Amino acid sequence: MTIFRYAELARVVRNGFVESRHYGSVVVLAPDGKIALSAGVPDEPVLPRSTLKPVQALACRIAAGDELTGPALALAAGSHTGDDRHVEVVRAMLAAAGLTENALGCPEDWPEDEPTRDRLIRADGQRDRIRMNCSGKHAAMLVACVARSWSTHDYLDPDHPLQRETAAAVARLAGAPIAHRAVDGCGAPLFGLSLTGLARTFQALVAAPAGSDEALVAQAMREHPEYVGGWNGHPNTDLMRALPGVLAKGGAEGVLAVAAPDGHAVAVKAIDGSPRATTAIALAALDAVGVPVGGADALRQVPVLGGGVPVGAVTAVIDWTTASSRTEAASPRTEKEES
Repeated sequence: MTIFRYAELARVVRNGFVESRHYGSVVVLAPDGKIALSAGVPDEPVLPRSTLKPVQALACRIAAGDELTGPALALAAGSHTGDDRHVEVVRAMLAAAGLTENALGCPEDWPEDEPTRDRLIRADGQRDRIRMNCSGKHAAMLVACVARSWSTHDYLDPDHPLQRETAAAVARLAGAPIAHRAVDGCGAPLFGLSLTGLARTFQALVAAPAGSDEALVAQAMREHPEYVGGWNGHPNTDLMRALPGVLAKGGAEGVLAVAAPDGHAVAVKAIDGSPRATTAIALAALDAVGVPVGGADALRQVPVLGGGVPVGAVTAVIDWTTASSRTEAASPRTEKEES
């Protein structure tokens, strides 16, 4: 594998000097499901990491029904920052299922929200499972297991009924078999997809019929973006606030998927694993196909600082004239995922 298979997606410019470059792949689907634009190798499998949380939340919602709604459903689909308001909802989810924090299978961690972390450290606090960014997803999985009378002690086992249901949902929305199976950082099963399949997944969520479980997941995320991320400068939250109706979820190692209300969807993978430019790249891609993104102009670049003062920026630089611009169908495939 060589970097020359990938496209240059963003540049880091400091005082007029190109300091770094981000390479990777990006694909944009038109509302009719066809590939509108692509660069790099969008059909190469990637591990979407937390970008797949909305589908994991969907599987939990299907199993638990109305026990997962509103902020709780948004938390299930999100990577929260460990704010006290996040923790309050996670605790309520567990209590409603008759469980305690000890049932969580995610690792202990500090909250990502800096004011909360600093406060806990000053108070001699410790790393805690409930503060870990995936605790909402894990709590939702436990709620789903209790609702269906499934075992909870082994809910992260790939052969557990919930994880089999999740795998089936991933393949169904992506329209293709799972390309690779792994274990995510939080301990949950992880399912590899192509970027095209990932974009198709987000397109399916925003295009789902009103009242369906898919539509309810998307609705919860868009109505409660602070529970998908956080209140203090979280890129997914900021993007959904700036562009009402947009669905956005990023994951570790430079993955991001975004779907617009009109059905356009974009998926990005920065091959160096850095997420710092992925929002700018996704916005540039949507802009290139005519999706209005003016409300998110502040997110189109990331400041590069020198002595605390902006001296440059990280911006998207995709050359769509040399990237492939295709119109072949990207409709769901017919292969069935084994489960």
